[in-house]
Amino acid sequence: MKTSLVALVTALCLTPAALAAPAVAADKSGDGWPAFRALYEELVETNTQHSDGSCTLAAERMATRLKAAGYSDADLHLYAPADAPKDGLLVATLHGTDKTAKGILLLAHIDVVEARRSDWVRDPYTLIEEDGYFYGRGTTDDKAQAAIFVDTLIRYKQEGYTPRKSIKVALTCGEETEGVFNGARYLANERKDWIDADFAINEGASGELDASGKRVAMNIEAAQKVYQDFTLTATNSGGHSSRPRPDNAIYAMADALKKVQAYRFPVMLNDANRAYFTRTAKLKGGEIGAAMSAIVANPEDAAAEATLSNEPNLNATLRTTCVATLIDGGHAHNALPQSVTANVNCRIFPGVPVETVQAGLIAAINDPTVKVETDGHRSPATPTPKMPPEILGPIEKVSADIYPGVPVIPVMTLGATDSIHTSAAGIPSYGFRGMFVDPDGGNAHGLNERIQVQSVVDGRRLFYKLIKIYAGGK
Repeated sequence: MKTSLVALVTALCLTPAALAAPAVAADKSGDGWPAFRALYEELVETNTQHSDGSCTLAAERMATRLKAAGYSDADLHLYAPADAPKDGLLVATLHGTDKTAKGILLLAHIDVVEARRSDWVRDPYTLIEEDGYFYGRGTTDDKAQAAIFVDTLIRYKQEGYTPRKSIKVALTCGEETEGVFNGARYLANERKDWIDADFAINEGASGELDASGKRVAMNIEAAQKVYQDFTLTATNSGGHSSRPRPDNAIYAMADALKKVQAYRFPVMLNDANRAYFTRTAKLKGGEIGAAMSAIVANPEDAAAEATLSNEPNLNATLRTTCVATLIDGGHAHNALPQSVTANVNCRIFPGVPVETVQAGLIAAINDPTVKVETDGHRSPATPTPKMPPEILGPIEKVSADIYPGVPVIPVMTLGATDSIHTSAAGIPSYGFRGMFVDPDGGNAHGLNERIQVQSVVDGRRLFYKLIKIYAGGK
């Protein structure tokens, strides 16, 4: 999962001592913790970074554990493309008795962001348990969840549990690296029969802790924005810099980007951000809380919009956002520029067509000499899944058992996960890790990535109960 630059820089500035929590003994009660610990260790210690690692090896190792628990070859699908033999995936199924139900998909990526040993305090590919934390690349993003999903299938098989709805676990590669084979996209587009489900649970939202470590909220991702880049191009015949003219491509681009900066897309509400504002208003209180309640009651409330728009995260939750991220122009110090290009990165509100956003940018710029085009790559559309009681209710019930007194808050993810592919394929997909992470996100993607041991213990307990409620059976 992609993290913000702010969180990454903040985490890099922290010393190892500042990152460590007081030593605590996690409550590891529950069936099979040593076996889970060994599985988790094997997954973390299998290098799956794109440069020199192998998702295929990790997938094969998980398949071996599933076979040892009683799963047959027919229950497992291992696949790696011929031109990317190390980018393999695994789909495992515990078959249900109801053949009319598609089942439940549990999706987790097993590839990780690059990690250099020389930069880390500890070996990134050794699972180290220290001061109440697990350290290692992928400990939080996303191998804890992947390990829990595999472990849960193993436990169910060993205890003879037969679900009413089939339970499918997909471990995929390619989420963390652009331009490579993406297993979730492949499954959604080419082998949907392996993963087709009534709904999917993936990463995307975690439990939220405050600076003191207090549990604030258990978040569930109910929608994702769509990632889209646009290329702005201003061209000119150019000339000698000693004879400047008003029609300068750099000036035209500067004017265009200032208009993009000033433009605000309209406020939009869906089930995800409406529920987020409604439930979070009670936690925030004050001016922000009042504005959240007001915007839900009336999306055209200008005062509430202004208050919420001043905070970047809340502004991004309200609407489509577009921002300039790259610029390139000119060809010589002593020549008028002939061409200037800029990249404008947009995070599009679910359900809004790319063409609508493109038209909005063109209208805001209002200069026919500046072209606004897509960069040639389009993220799949991500329809917003509903949040019916049969989805949210079990999460609220089990979360209350594991984390009493902590509210469950639906959220709209401002970034993107592999759920964009399953959602586009018609599988309603929700982001739910069921574990709490530190305010810096456990330093996922950064140095010395970590997650609290107790958080993994609790997440394992939570999913064992939750999946049984969803799947039914006995």
